Amino acid sequence: MSGLTVYLIAGEPSGDKLGAALMTGLKTLRPDIQFRGIGGPEMTALGLKSLFPMAELSIMGLVEILPKVPQLLKRIAETVSDIAQADPDVLITIDSPDFCLRVAGRARKSRPDLRTVHYVAPSVWAWRPKRADKMARSIDHVLALLPFEPPYMEAAGMSCDFVGHPIATVPVPSRKDQISLRADLGIPQSAPVLTLLPGSRGSEIRRLGVQFKELASRVVAAHEDVHVIVPTVAAQRDTVTELFTGVEFPVHLLHQSGATDQRKLAAFATSTAALAASGTVSLELAAMGTPMVIGYRTSALTTMMVKRMAKIDTATLVNLLTETKLVPEFLFEACTSENLLNATMSLMGDIEVRERQIAGFDKALLKLGRGGEDPGLRAARSVLSVIR
Repeated sequence: MSGLTVYLIAGEPSGDKLGAALMTGLKTLRPDIQFRGIGGPEMTALGLKSLFPMAELSIMGLVEILPKVPQLLKRIAETVSDIAQADPDVLITIDSPDFCLRVAGRARKSRPDLRTVHYVAPSVWAWRPKRADKMARSIDHVLALLPFEPPYMEAAGMSCDFVGHPIATVPVPSRKDQISLRADLGIPQSAPVLTLLPGSRGSEIRRLGVQFKELASRVVAAHEDVHVIVPTVAAQRDTVTELFTGVEFPVHLLHQSGATDQRKLAAFATSTAALAASGTVSLELAAMGTPMVIGYRTSALTTMMVKRMAKIDTATLVNLLTETKLVPEFLFEACTSENLLNATMSLMGDIEVRERQIAGFDKALLKLGRGGEDPGLRAARSVLSVIR
């Protein structure tokens, strides 16, 4: 092969992180490689010039996406046209299936021989199992983050490699880094810390942010020495800042410069506990050894549809990997302030409860590839094998 061109599409911060790791792996194996597509700050830092801002695609929920449909259709057409112009050796779509798979399907219609790879297997083991069959119409190969996913993809007619999860290789920030972060934020070294993570999308923050903020106020009222950290992604910085302006407890907004910002990871590592929206961040917390409580709510219609299609009784990956209910999880109607408060207070006040979670995190991360080869490099090898 000579002069490979890879077209990548990521639609949200977690996909940007995966895309950057894959790009790094591909550059290591093929220095002559060229990239085009759509990505966020991590991917653009590696040389990708995004066709349009990735933030336009960061939409969550079956109902929330409806008002954005006209703009998304326009962006789909623009992306398909750009793929045709780039004439890549492979199209790699990363998560965000509502957008990515539509693009892949249309791109294949105009160029049937285009090799297509999707990074992050759909969670057909959790809900909507027919999604794999639908995906197979436009996708040749899948890069799976979880060890139990390949059989589901192969049954639908796609090849699939488990490449591990990048979070499994991220080192825990040193004690020195944690001390430095506390000093920078003005947090006493001995003070308990509660980190709030109401989501990376505007719709999530608007729905969960107020509830998390009120809960933090009650935690601080019970434990006056507690400090609160709220990491923010660049696209939602103003929303989070407005939400926490004027609160009557010590809150520290941590503005991230990227999905793998070391200050954010240091904040996780130095936290006594975290209250987080359900999602990939639960694995980041686990990798940093941060005990957590998970909460999530969506619109009433989305809730009804998801509950009807769900095949499992937990959405937290640590629980799935360990086959336990190790992490307290409150979804939909169960995501009440009292449920979240009781579980958070238990973590903040009981070291044995925290240590039980941390022991389970180690088991989960081993299953995700901790101690093995870098997932980005494994993913790059898998992609190159598909092109050949």
